[in-house]
Amino acid sequence: MTRKPFDELTIADDFMFCKVMEDESLCKTFLELLLTGKVGKITYLSSQNAVTTHSEAKSIRLDVLVKDETGKSYDVEMQVGNEHNLPKRMRYYQAALDVSFLDQGYSYQTLNDSYIIFICLFDPIGSNRAVYSFENICIEDTSIPLQDGAKKIILNAGAFEQTDNHELQGFLRYVKTGELTTDYTKRIESMIQTVKMSEQARQEYRFKSAVIMDAEDRGSRQAKFETAAAFKRLGIDIAKIAEGTGLSVEEIEKL
Repeated sequence: MTRKPFDELTIADDFMFCKVMEDESLCKTFLELLLTGKVGKITYLSSQNAVTTHSEAKSIRLDVLVKDETGKSYDVEMQVGNEHNLPKRMRYYQAALDVSFLDQGYSYQTLNDSYIIFICLFDPIGSNRAVYSFENICIEDTSIPLQDGAKKIILNAGAFEQTDNHELQGFLRYVKTGELTTDYTKRIESMIQTVKMSEQARQEYRFKSAVIMDAEDRGSRQAKFETAAAFKRLGIDIAKIAEGTGLSVEEIEKL
């Protein structure tokens, strides 16, 4: 399987999406235009890092995970291909995040409110909506929310014309077509061009692509260890190896 050339990457590609969202202003603006309210200062918890509940559990690779000053967390994912598993995938992401946030001995009340947001180039629900928002409610009386603090949002870029939110429509149009119709999308495009001029970003993409392709070709946890060991011998930063393979820093240090 060949990877898209670095110079052809767009906002819809995981690597470039993460690079763009590493800019606090761009990330915060996206959250505010989606949630139609001020978010406040954000802190980055993850950018394409793996989260797992224990050594035998399936790890998840997060695109962007941030927390605002009120403690709410936001996991934002770009999804290009439809694997027909998005609802169950969101369920697993929520579970893994909750377990990772809740330290042993702490009360359940300390679990922070969270948003899991998937930006899709397709319609995983099939109702031609630009935005699908979900939270747990009482079936017998839908006016009663469970108030568990967990919300999930799916954005369908293909239906960008179905939202009256001008800024969100512009963003989804840009994701789907590349058209620049708002100041925000022009800022994103400017950031993408800046990233493409960075030799460090180019090398990082090449490294991640090599790791991913190796894992796909050989398809096992053992292959990840062998790949990590090889890169460690080459003197590549352990944090970067962990980011690319999904293994923990501790596991790589023991190799």
